[in-house]
Parts: sequence; C-alpha cells; structure tokens
Amino acid sequence: MKKAIVIGASGLIGSNLIRLLLLDNGIGEVVALVRKPLNTQHKKLTQYVVSFDDEKSYSKYVCGDVFYCCLGTTRSKTPDPAAYRRVDFEYPLDFAKIALAQGISQYHLVSALGADSQSFITYNKLKGELEDALKRLKFKCLCIYQPSLLDGSREESRPAEKLGIFVMRGLNPLLVGSLRKYRSIKASAVAQAMVTNTHKNLDGVHVYTSDKIKAII
Repeated sequence: MKKAIVIGASGLIGSNLIRLLLLDNGIGEVVALVRKPLNTQHKKLTQYVVSFDDEKSYSKYVCGDVFYCCLGTTRSKTPDPAAYRRVDFEYPLDFAKIALAQGISQYHLVSALGADSQSFITYNKLKGELEDALKRLKFKCLCIYQPSLLDGSREESRPAEKLGIFVMRGLNPLLVGSLRKYRSIKASAVAQAMVTNTHKNLDGVHVYTSDKIKAII
C-alpha cells in the first residue's frame, strides 16, 4: 500500500482528495501537512501543523510514495504579489524539490486551465511557470491537472463563483468538441482522477484539462 503526502488539504479539491484517499484500500497512510488542523479524524490520517516558510518544520515528513499538491490562493485572499507568488509558486516547488530528493516518485499538481508561462494574465502565467519548473525536476511521474471552473461547496463565501457555477451548469451542454475542456467540473471529479492515476504507475509527464480529467474516472 502507498503512503501519500498532501498539501492544500483544506481546500475544495484537497478536502475531497483526503476523503477519497482515506477510503482507498491501496493507500495505507495519508500525511497532511497543514497550517491549521483539519476537522477530519481517521486511523490512516496523520496531520502535522507546519510553517510552509520553514523547511525544517516539514522536510522530515515529506517521505512516502506519492505527493499531492492542491495548494492555491486568490488575489482577493492574498493581495500582496510576493505572498501570492509564495503560495502559488514557491511553496509547491519547494515541496517538490524535497519530495524528489527523498525518493517520492509521483507528484500530482492541481494547476488551472490556461496555465501558460508566456501568458499576460498573472494567474495563468504563474501557474505555467510552476508547471515548467516541475517538468524540469524529472519526477518518474508528474501529473498536472488543469480544471476549468470548479463546482463544489466551499466553507468560505464566494458569491461571484457561485453565480459563475450556476451559469456554467446551463452552458455546459453547449460546449462540445474542442470546447468541452471549458465545461465546469466537480472538485470531487478532479480528486478522483488524481487517486485513479496514482494506481496506474504512470511514467513521464501527463497534463489533463477538464475533459481529459473526466475521462479518467
């Protein structure tokens, strides 16, 4: 059975991922590195409260078989550009370097549709820069998930996002062919694809837009 390490476990995809990993018979242990404790309790789950700014506080816990990064923020929550870059770029890359050095063979990243290091949109550019940096690390298996608008229940209130989800539910059937990747997607579907891919023993770099994510599950 595999040992999994997760960061971003309290978010929309991360919380679904934790739930699925704990139910999966192929996963023997789940380690969540968090900044504050999760409400979830389970015999397979171990939580460590760490500082993502202090490598010494978490490096010893980054050992196992597979690493999942569901970490991310928004400009409204993190308006300072330097802090925003730390969360969306520096932390995921720092953890990846440690994971690789300590023998973890799989790294699964939640990125975003439109990620492109050459983009003029800050959000897309930063996601693309992270993807490029992770590809250079040469993990045995790197899976990158690029979901479109996420559909799911958050603890925090995001009125604009709720409106977007409502609108997209109506538009989704109209997005066909090459436009299918723009359909909204359930956060639970992204998490399930991550778990499914974990057991495929994939090699190399794999990038999945929303339509390809849905095809996995």
